[in-house]
Order: sequence, then structure tokens, then C-alpha cells
Amino acid sequence: MKLIVSFLSASLFVAVLGSVYIWTGMYAIGADSPHWRLTSNIMNILRQRAVMRHAKNIPVPDLDNPEWILKGAGQYAAMCVQCHLAPTRKTSELRMGLYPLPPDLTKVRVDPGTAFWIIKHGIKMSAMPAWGISHDDATIWCMVAFLQKLPKLTPAQYAAIVAIAPPDDDMRQ
Repeated sequence: MKLIVSFLSASLFVAVLGSVYIWTGMYAIGADSPHWRLTSNIMNILRQRAVMRHAKNIPVPDLDNPEWILKGAGQYAAMCVQCHLAPTRKTSELRMGLYPLPPDLTKVRVDPGTAFWIIKHGIKMSAMPAWGISHDDATIWCMVAFLQKLPKLTPAQYAAIVAIAPPDDDMRQ
């Protein structure tokens, strides 16, 4: 019984202390101040596990369709380059101010189901928007198809495919 009372007292103390900390606004909330290591670790685990859970049963269509890849290139050039870069771009003003730093999609291949879910639903408090609000699933799959090719593209190949890609005209009004 004494152990339970001690545990409840300690828990109450931590809860009150945490509430005071939150209420006073002492936390450095600016994007130019990194999280504590513990906070970063918890957020990374939460993001990875949540996305994995939600994306695991998404059926992935055939992503080798050249028309999809071409359309995805146009979508990517219009909406993603500022944060996720391109073979022709090593950084951007917008990207430098983001925390956490978005992945450089020219260097990593993202699992298609995971990419679809993230593009469609976004990630809270990360600057990753939910493009499913303004784009249909077919358009998002085109973006995913392009992302599968992006890490292997040279700057010249990227510039060539973007030059002939259809514009981002799928925005729902």
C-alpha cells in the first residue's frame, strides 16, 4: 500500500510540474531550437509506428506506368521540391527553416504504401501537408510512382522529365 501511495504521489508531482512547465510557456517552441533528445526519440518512434500501422494494408498498384511517372514528376516539381529537393537542387530557403528537416527524397526510396499514406494524410506538426484534401488518389499514386524513380535520376534526366510533365492542374476547387 505504501508503494502505491508513493507512486501516486510521485505521479501527481510530475503531472503538476509538467502542467506548470506547459502553462508558463517555458518550452522553446521555435523551429530553430531542436527538441530534447528524449522528445525527438519519442516523436520519431510515434511517427514511424503510426505511419507503419496505417500504411501496412494499402494495396499498391503497378507503379511502372510511364504516364503516371510523368504526371508524378509534374506534381513533384510543383509541390515537393522546396522541401524534399531534386537532383538539380541541393537546398532551398524554405527547407533550411524547417524542423524537423524533411527527408531528401533524391537520396532515399520510400516504401510505396508509406509514401502514399504520408502524401495523402500528411504528418502533424512537421510541415508535411495532407495532399489528399486537394488531390485524388490516382494523382497521389502518380506522385508515388515518380518517387520510386527519383533517387536514380541524374540532374539532366530530372530536368528533362519535368520539362515535359503535365502541370499540376488537379487541384480540387
